[in-house]
Amino acid sequence: MNIFFHELKAYRKSTIIWTFSLIIVALLFLSMFPSFAKDADEFKKLLAGYPLAMRKAIGLNLENIFTILGFYSYALTFTTLCAAIQAMNLGTGIVSKETREKTADFLLTKPVTRTQILTSKLLAAVTSLLMTNIVYLVAVNIIASQVKTVDYSVKKFVMLSLTMFFIQLIFLAIGILFSVIIPKIKSVLTVSLATVFAFYFLGVISETSGDDVKRYISPFKYFDNTYIIQHSNYEGSFLIAGAVIVAAAIAASYFIYTKRDVHAV
Repeated sequence: MNIFFHELKAYRKSTIIWTFSLIIVALLFLSMFPSFAKDADEFKKLLAGYPLAMRKAIGLNLENIFTILGFYSYALTFTTLCAAIQAMNLGTGIVSKETREKTADFLLTKPVTRTQILTSKLLAAVTSLLMTNIVYLVAVNIIASQVKTVDYSVKKFVMLSLTMFFIQLIFLAIGILFSVIIPKIKSVLTVSLATVFAFYFLGVISETSGDDVKRYISPFKYFDNTYIIQHSNYEGSFLIAGAVIVAAAIAASYFIYTKRDVHAV
């Protein structure tokens, strides 16, 4: 528990910064909705001129973009991208920071097992993401209620928002795996940005191809916002795929971390 609270305290500043950054991004988008909805016909003509492939790539759906849920789902594309970087940062730094800060050997001399160390660090990271998402969800719901032009389904709004947390869990698990596989990560941010943007652009490519099978390549495409708005549900196959990635990455991380030699330098 001491490791858990120590890690949680270490994440406190970054968690606050990321949380307010995500809220600000959502606020910037949602604040434009009233004027966007007011001139819906003109915007629709303008957006219709964009190629269909381009509209799919940037997440624009002309059928629901002029509703608060549709507009929010478009804004969520960008907040989720930022949130994924937060999660990847946490995951990649979980183990690698001990090597980078030359505290790995000190930590491993404590009367705790490697499994307990990794578990405490993982729980702290998940708790940090949970706090981010709870504060974010409350804030954006308040913002949406102020800028709405008609009533909207709070259930669908929450379901859309939760996709950000689910995607964060996937990138957290991938980050942890990177952290235990790569002996020395000099720059966590560089690895995080490269990984997240690589998956993002793979998602863009899969979206323009129109092939659902290719959606499995990128976690960003596991949750179709249009499908959620229409069916008030998630796509089961992609939920399972995400859960498998998280479970496999975490299991592999525990196996590698408990077996490998850990050096302080």
